[in-house]
Amino acid sequence: VSRLFEQYQKARTQFVQTIAELATRPQNIETLQNAGVMSLLRPLLLDVVPTIQQTAALALGRLANYNDDLAEAVVQGDILPQLVYSLSDQNRFYKKAAAFVLRAVAKHSPELAQAVVDCGALEALVICLEEFDPGVKEAASWALGYIARHNAELSQAVVDAGAVPLLVLCVQEPEVALKRISASALSDISKHSPELAQTVVDAGAIAHLAQMILNPDAKLKRQVFSALSQISKHSVDLAEMVVEAEIFPAVLTGLKDSDEYVKKNVATLIREIAKHTPELSQLIANTGGIAAVVDYIGECNGNVRLPGIMMLGYVAAHSDTLAMAVIVSKGVPQLAICLSEEKEDHIKAATAWALGQIGRHTPEHARAVTAANILPKLLSLYMDTDSSEDLQMKAKKALKNILQKCTHLPALEALLHDAPTSILKHVVGQFSKVLPHDSKARRLFVTSGGLKKIQEIKAEPGSSLQEYINTINNCYPEEIVR
Repeated sequence: VSRLFEQYQKARTQFVQTIAELATRPQNIETLQNAGVMSLLRPLLLDVVPTIQQTAALALGRLANYNDDLAEAVVQGDILPQLVYSLSDQNRFYKKAAAFVLRAVAKHSPELAQAVVDCGALEALVICLEEFDPGVKEAASWALGYIARHNAELSQAVVDAGAVPLLVLCVQEPEVALKRISASALSDISKHSPELAQTVVDAGAIAHLAQMILNPDAKLKRQVFSALSQISKHSVDLAEMVVEAEIFPAVLTGLKDSDEYVKKNVATLIREIAKHTPELSQLIANTGGIAAVVDYIGECNGNVRLPGIMMLGYVAAHSDTLAMAVIVSKGVPQLAICLSEEKEDHIKAATAWALGQIGRHTPEHARAVTAANILPKLLSLYMDTDSSEDLQMKAKKALKNILQKCTHLPALEALLHDAPTSILKHVVGQFSKVLPHDSKARRLFVTSGGLKKIQEIKAEPGSSLQEYINTINNCYPEEIVR
């Protein structure tokens, strides 16, 4: 009889180990699903042999992790209550495996995450955050972060279960993996609303995150900068609290990190702080932040560039002095390169917007932008039928913003020949402001063929365009106009 039991145990062990192994390869998943493997694994979660229990949970986690149909099958198979029960009861190996299944189910959708919450998982996971074993804490942090990630309601449920103070303690543990996952969970909780971010701040998270911005571990830094960004983005108060942790100028070194994600997350953090107020932007400028971001967009491309481009636009939008600081830091030629190099419309649109914010303040600002030959480029993006609607709109708005301050006539004249009426009226409008007061410009305008071009424009009688043309013609003797 004992030999029979031994064989039975061996068979069960071999069965779950094989399934867990097969579940690591995508090509086997459908076959396993069709063989009804879920219902075979469920009773093994209650097996008397601990390794069989753990391996069964591991196999279920790998299946649920694969796609939402399999995660749904775990929910339908009534497996979650069993896992939650075991979280409070079993050894650390089983707890890790059970938390892995909960995370694998919760990751796919708000509905599946809600199913995990509904079976009482949060309380059990929060208790796991107090375990001695760092691996259990890590598995629980991971599951809680995946639940909180979906929306504000789920995130609030994680907060209400008391997770935040314990996650802040986990960030302070020596194990790097645990630091990473708990910082990531705090980021996922903070991202949805100012109130949720405030609960993370109230638990003292900022100081502990700020201490890690120079940590040598790239994956940890990614999560730290992500969490600080998600806190900063919501309000002036929250951004100020992050700045008060004295993260500048130390964070600027992150813009030169060898890890793309670290760089992008640092640039995003700087953007989220700069966007709120002129004072916060000025503080970043004072620590060399503008020049550092200009260098940054010169050294990367694609979506990694985007937060840097937007940061320069936000800074320039606040005031003419801040826009001048972007110009002095050589931001315009660098943005001009982005405008011609980038392939994606949404990045070109952000660049056009940023240039518009720099050029819209005074003639001096506009001159700095037109000197980089930006106007023809914006015009062609606006007129290009392949440009996305958003890009056309942003290019047009930027053109208009820059043109309304532009008094540099050669830059304007370049547009006289190609611009459609919607842009032409702004160009001609600027000539009508400058020519009456500048005799040298009036002479040049005749010899360059500008005045002749003005006569060829077909304007609606009574339109503002027609009025501008009349103003220009009135600067000259009638025989010249003829």
